[in-house]
Amino acid sequence: TTGENQLIKLTTTTGYYDSTIPTVSGAEVWVTNGANDVFLFTETTPLSGEYRCSNFVPEINQTYQLNVVLNGQTYTATEILHAVPTIDSIEQNNEGGFSGTDIEIKTFFYDPANADNYYLFQYLSSGTVIPKYDVGNDEFTQGNINFGFYSNDKIKSGDQLDITLSGISKRYFEYMNKLILISGGSNGPFSTPSANVKGNIINTTQLDNYALGYFSVAETDFKHYDVE
Repeated sequence: TTGENQLIKLTTTTGYYDSTIPTVSGAEVWVTNGANDVFLFTETTPLSGEYRCSNFVPEINQTYQLNVVLNGQTYTATEILHAVPTIDSIEQNNEGGFSGTDIEIKTFFYDPANADNYYLFQYLSSGTVIPKYDVGNDEFTQGNINFGFYSNDKIKSGDQLDITLSGISKRYFEYMNKLILISGGSNGPFSTPSANVKGNIINTTQLDNYALGYFSVAETDFKHYDVE
């Protein structure tokens, strides 16, 4: 897309077994770029916690700052919009895993040379609500073919898989890598991390009252794949 329409969702934390995630309504939300252009995000409907902008201007390598004001507290976060390569091809292996019967899917792309690049992969398969995430970099593949790897013992022929590849910053790569490691621990979501995984959002009014989450801006490429 042209990137003009953007959505920011604000929520608070809740109990693990709670089915409803509380939304944050009534906040002032805007994003500025390095040229001091201001993009206002307006709440779509009362109590929705969804803030939309219809005139956003995405520029590769441009710096963007998120600003949120709520209940007298000001939160900010800064990130650079990174480019992403095009997904060139997708390959499927039906004899993967320990059993030799799992479906494995590789998403190939060419990594740009002369730069350190970091990637976020999002996979959403038929019948699932929560995507699977993975991260990668070009430490050993700079300027060459790189790929993302997806495997699921429940996916089958005829299913559909939506694949999104994003170019991200090194800091966001490290943040997501930690979250993925924690969520995949021996006790799953009940694993106890050694510390909170803090993102890049800062409460400039009260530093110790920080917000969880991460503000990222990224170019993405998307492919829809029919599992064979």
